[in-house]
Amino acid sequence: MDDAVTQVNIEGTVCVPGYSRAARPAYAVTAPLKRRMMTEQHPGEPLSAYELDHLIPISLDGAPLRSSNLWLQPRSGQANAEDKNVVAYVLWRLVCERQLPLADAQHAMRTNWIDAYRIYATPKNIERYYFRHAGKTERERNTMAHSRQ
Repeated sequence: MDDAVTQVNIEGTVCVPGYSRAARPAYAVTAPLKRRMMTEQHPGEPLSAYELDHLIPISLDGAPLRSSNLWLQPRSGQANAEDKNVVAYVLWRLVCERQLPLADAQHAMRTNWIDAYRIYATPKNIERYYFRHAGKTERERNTMAHSRQ
């Protein structure tokens, strides 16, 4: 995490559109790292089966290249990369609307992102904040939200 990012200055840091994109390491940096991690942790499995992910998302001031913040997140099955992206985006919006302190969002992701999903990625919050779900039916949103319980 960046010591320069605080609750007081989130409007000028993590809440600025494009902050995560600007802080995200280049593919030339992350691709070899992902290949090494895949060889060590999931030998023989396709690279496409996992996303190199940040436990605390960059959008919540997670360290882009700190090894303790990087892990391989499955793209399919329960508790997959898409589900984590949903809760990360919802938490980012809650932080930027000052409905949730940045430190609380970071703690939720660091300690148990699946519990954070259950608490914060409610059908109402997903509908309100997560643009990729705008076209989904209520049943589809509820199925995803309840599959994590």
